[in-house]
Amino acid sequence: MKKRFLQLMLMSTMFTVACNNSQPAQQQEQAPEKYPQGTFGYDLDFLRGHDSVIVLQSDGGMAQVIVSAKYQAKVFTSTADGLKGQSFGWIHYKAFTGPVDAHMNAYGGENRIWLGPEGGKYSLFFPRGAAMEFANWKTPAVFDTEAWKVTKQNTASVSMRKDMQLVNYAGTPLSLSVVREITILGRSEIDDMLQSRDTTLRAVGYGTANTITNTGKETWTEKTGMPCMWMLDMFNPSPSTVIVIPHKAGDKVATTDYFGEIPSSRIRIDSGTLFFKADGKSRGKLGIHPQFAIPRAGSYDAQNKVLTLTIFDVDSSGKYLNQEWKTTKPPFSGDAVNAYNDGPLADGSQMGPFYELESVSPAAFLKPGQSLSHQHMVFHFTGDEGALDKVARQWLGVGLDKVKSVF
Repeated sequence: MKKRFLQLMLMSTMFTVACNNSQPAQQQEQAPEKYPQGTFGYDLDFLRGHDSVIVLQSDGGMAQVIVSAKYQAKVFTSTADGLKGQSFGWIHYKAFTGPVDAHMNAYGGENRIWLGPEGGKYSLFFPRGAAMEFANWKTPAVFDTEAWKVTKQNTASVSMRKDMQLVNYAGTPLSLSVVREITILGRSEIDDMLQSRDTTLRAVGYGTANTITNTGKETWTEKTGMPCMWMLDMFNPSPSTVIVIPHKAGDKVATTDYFGEIPSSRIRIDSGTLFFKADGKSRGKLGIHPQFAIPRAGSYDAQNKVLTLTIFDVDSSGKYLNQEWKTTKPPFSGDAVNAYNDGPLADGSQMGPFYELESVSPAAFLKPGQSLSHQHMVFHFTGDEGALDKVARQWLGVGLDKVKSVF
């Protein structure tokens, strides 16, 4: 899987995109088309009001991906069906015009990169010695509000870089750089990789290659602490959306109490598959332990007939950082795969609704000049449910009838 992913990333400059920028003068004089909210065209128009975004395209513009260097190298959203097609990423429209938040500026985006750990003795989100409570929690500006630099770009891919200076909870200064390359895949590449050769399906897929380098003078060890890379995919929920995470067999495969224990009515573990209700109506987070994780996860929205797959690196023998807001847990007891369902807070307020699929790299034990890479891919399929079922069975190990009936 990883070898094939790397081959695809290396091929990113080998395919071109059909693109026609010329229009008759009469068409240019017409008022631009207005797209309804929920479509890719609506989100593209909205984002262009705040940023000169980068649009990657394949398959004659039917598959498109919006990337922003200004907004922390995010993939904001994607479509499998052109400007009038469904927009798959969750975008927090209010965040673009409101005041800067002291804790986190949630612009949204269906694929963003954070560095971890969030909590624990090596946390990047709490100052040294501070109690791990919300009042002291702050997302570092380098991946919360600051722009990244574009270093390379073509119609199918873009590379961005950010140099960072951070201090962790242990008091260790960390000097590092992060390079992030995002590449949209052509339909033939998606079909070859996922064996989804069905012309009744629309598809969009892209890969992200993320690399962290220690640019300081000190080696990152258990004494100093070290970061990890953390990929978070934010998607739009529906009442019928279910997250599906296949995993290796075991007695205790998941952490299910990040924000309090997830109610049993919203989570099922059955024959090597975890199901998690993702309707955006009940806040909860879970994680899969590295020894049980496999390099894929997904979701199915039966209301809109959207099958989403994520494929990523997993190192079953790697040390994964604990990210909980606690310093008492072992620092390397973290999860490799996470999922989150948004919901109202105790006061009734809510940021979303949205849901997340996440992957995490192992802890970056790096000497000066050394690097660690983490690959993460996202795919969306829409169309005939029978054809979607075949993709789900092959890549998630379960049929859509099971997904639709599990809750």
